[in-house]
Amino acid sequence: MSEIQAKLRRLERRDWWLWWTAIAVMLLLTAGVVSLSYPTLVEEDSVLQQQLDLAVRGLVGLVLLFNLYSIYQQILIKRLRRQLAESMEAMIRLEMRAKELHHLAMHDPLTGLYNRRFAEQRLQAETNRSQRHGHSLSVLLFDLNDFKQINDRYGHAAGDLVLKEFADRLRGVLRVSDVAARIGGDEFLALLPDCPPEQLHHLLARLGKMEVQWNGTRLPITYSVGWAGYQSGESPQQMLDRADRALYENKQASKAAPAPVPLFTP
Repeated sequence: MSEIQAKLRRLERRDWWLWWTAIAVMLLLTAGVVSLSYPTLVEEDSVLQQQLDLAVRGLVGLVLLFNLYSIYQQILIKRLRRQLAESMEAMIRLEMRAKELHHLAMHDPLTGLYNRRFAEQRLQAETNRSQRHGHSLSVLLFDLNDFKQINDRYGHAAGDLVLKEFADRLRGVLRVSDVAARIGGDEFLALLPDCPPEQLHHLLARLGKMEVQWNGTRLPITYSVGWAGYQSGESPQQMLDRADRALYENKQASKAAPAPVPLFTP
């Protein structure tokens, strides 16, 4: 970008210099013609007339040279403008490509949520922040129930629809400061800075019941969930391990119980 700005300044200086040169040359030529023509208006002298003729020829030559120089300068200016336009187009393409690559590096292409890599980086940053300032931090892990059966029975397109619906619902109930990520095939993570574990039931209540329609068939979306609140001194992996154990116990309890099992508290 600095190179393009330098080219712009060069182009602007060249334009101004060309115009001021043109004005100066025209003024000098006018003054020269007037000064050389004035004596002939006063008296008739063959020598002066010859000198005037030579001067006029010289001035005509100067005008021709200046015109050629002006044309050359205009060609250079057009070339610079073309190079500048090409540089701007290349810069725009590079910026767009960089944004695409940056988005792909951080997001899951199917659901549009953040991916596991970004979630782990953000979790590390948030645990450091909580350790320094004592802010609350909660993490939720979700696992969709019977997702493999949906894929096997209705196909991967139906499974993708289920994943997108759950991702959209999860994204919709989170705050701007929260992070929603898909960290596995049917596994999701929600990272909630400045959210004590006691408030997680409000988020789960907002998720509500979910279902999708697939070729006239209603497919309910159910999930198991585990959570963990940050404990001072623990690593991000230790926090995730506690949430994962809570998820596993909740999933096992849900299979054994005829009624919904409340969120497991580690």
